[in-house]
Amino acid sequence: MDKDFKIALQPHMYRLLLLFTLFLMIIILSFISSHFLTFNNIKNILDQASLYIILSIGMTFVICSGGIDLSIGSVIALSSVVSAFAMKADFNVFIAIIMGLAAAMGAGVFNGYMVSFLKINPFITTLSTMSIIRGATLVITKGRPIYGFPKSFTYLGSGTIGFFNCPIIIAFLVTLIGIILLGKTRFGNYSISMGCNEEALRRNGVNTGKYKTLIYILCGLCSGIAGLIISARLNTAEPLAGMGYEMDAIAAVVLGGTDMQGGRGSVVDTFIACLILGVINNGLRILAISSNYQQLLTGIIILITVALSEYKQRKRIKME
Repeated sequence: MDKDFKIALQPHMYRLLLLFTLFLMIIILSFISSHFLTFNNIKNILDQASLYIILSIGMTFVICSGGIDLSIGSVIALSSVVSAFAMKADFNVFIAIIMGLAAAMGAGVFNGYMVSFLKINPFITTLSTMSIIRGATLVITKGRPIYGFPKSFTYLGSGTIGFFNCPIIIAFLVTLIGIILLGKTRFGNYSISMGCNEEALRRNGVNTGKYKTLIYILCGLCSGIAGLIISARLNTAEPLAGMGYEMDAIAAVVLGGTDMQGGRGSVVDTFIACLILGVINNGLRILAISSNYQQLLTGIIILITVALSEYKQRKRIKME
């Protein structure tokens, strides 16, 4: 009985560790600053974390399948610039949003095709598209930001639904959809199975190329949503928007326990990891520590988490 209980509990141990870390940080920071646990500050943490939640959920599917997407920062800029040009050309706001998301998904189609059908390494593919898309947005905007959008668009970034800002609501909806997709659908099952053994899946008659392309399209869609939220929040479409966001997303996914080799991952754990990173960033501001340390911490988190993951994997192989 005890053995069965331990086996059942084991997959959830890492999640419990993440939750313990999150609550411990909240307790420590609430003692340091009486402002930390106020409703406005909690809402601010969720608002800032919302972008990383949306991006990281798309990245979770990619890394689960054994891939990587370094182009998400550039796709953020692409979606915001495309929708901005559409609005400046007097397109309906809804149509402009669809165009921005379509451009982002188009980038996902390209990445998926290159990786799945041309068999180009995901790192090389997305590193290339990162530069191509960033260069394209700089060329079409001539390096200048685009200002001034209708209120119906900016509401997406700064409006409220009930007590919470729209980005928070969108992030929770994306999380819910991600949980269902990864845990309850064939798409999610194949995403994880591809990371374990893509060849075995292919031999069982699964069109892995199609599903892998869909995974990159999903990641592009999440990046597009984040890009629209950023431009709506700032009332500006910036061709340099999203720079460095890919590292933050990877950090959240890795911290959430997703294996960088693929085959294991959880949307719930990625969500908790995003909250941890959000609390860390908020804590740095409360402690008046320079935001320059944020990038340093991100790199350290990725390095330590990947090292621990590799150590556990080697230990598991030796035991087998």
